Amino acid sequence: MDTNIFSQETEVLANAKKTNESGKAGQSDYNKLVGNYSKLLRTTKRIIKLSDKNEHRLNELKQEAQETNEQLEGMSSQLSKFLSPQLYQSIFSGSRHGSRVSRRKKLTVFFSDLCGFTNFVESMESEDVTDLLNLYLESMTKIALDYGATIDKYIGDGIMLFFGDPETEGVREDALKCVNMALEMLKELDNLGDQWVRYGLKEQLQMRIGIDTGFATVGNFGCESRLDYTAIGSAVNKASRLEEAAENGSIYISEDTYNLVKGSIEAVELDPIYLKGLGNFKPFKVLKSVDSSSVTLELGERTMSVILNKLSEQELDTAKLNLEDTITAIDNFKRQKSLDFFYDSGFAEKEKGKT
Repeated sequence: MDTNIFSQETEVLANAKKTNESGKAGQSDYNKLVGNYSKLLRTTKRIIKLSDKNEHRLNELKQEAQETNEQLEGMSSQLSKFLSPQLYQSIFSGSRHGSRVSRRKKLTVFFSDLCGFTNFVESMESEDVTDLLNLYLESMTKIALDYGATIDKYIGDGIMLFFGDPETEGVREDALKCVNMALEMLKELDNLGDQWVRYGLKEQLQMRIGIDTGFATVGNFGCESRLDYTAIGSAVNKASRLEEAAENGSIYISEDTYNLVKGSIEAVELDPIYLKGLGNFKPFKVLKSVDSSSVTLELGERTMSVILNKLSEQELDTAKLNLEDTITAIDNFKRQKSLDFFYDSGFAEKEKGKT
């Protein structure tokens, strides 16, 4: 089938050319040529009109698509704030679907709580409570995301998160990252101390943290219209009970977690404690990390921690120069302080009188 819409006109022009070259062109040939040319002109005008109409509609559809895309991007950006990054990526990449499915995996589960937070905020204005809580949660969340944790939920001032799903680096590495993350959170809470004063808090807020490693069922739970991605099982219960039993400002981990990380952290074994619903349980209290990539600097009552492997070579060199300058400044300060004491105490006058 000939798909050339101008095939008839092409044929007429070719015949007219042959007739003209043969010198036999007549009035009928001329009339036929004019008629087909008029037809061609009408067809062309209809095509152009249709093309213009389609182009206008195409531009409208393009504009509508762009507006829809912007709306979806806005909705996607808002949705990302309610999901952990790993879960968000798995949903929008198509690897995870909105169905009630779960699987059994070995997770390291983390629970934390601000000690006595409810008592602290009873006399505060609601705006200050909101600012204070958001400051705390934002600081802790940033650390959690830096370590690759999956944030399950916020429970008031409490946080539940876990390592091992939807992404994992191995059971031991997940457990070690979780414990190191907890240590960094405690140090960051100390660093926030100066900001608590703005809210009228006279005492430093402290955290309790509980961690356990074990099998749990993780996935989507709920109904067809409302699903919640979470983990359930004994590891979750143990981590929650350990957090409740922990001393203020301390990290309690289970024996299972300790056996995975004992070469990289320093901890002390505690006497068995009774955990509601679980019976007697042997916890370990984490003291510090023995990771050489972490440096802790104590200044009076303040403690600052730096994770060296998170710094670039340039940042490491700058930090080294700053520390050298700080040492020089401390030496000069101590020297000047000794001289001031020497003159203020009258030693200089006594020495001058001897001469």
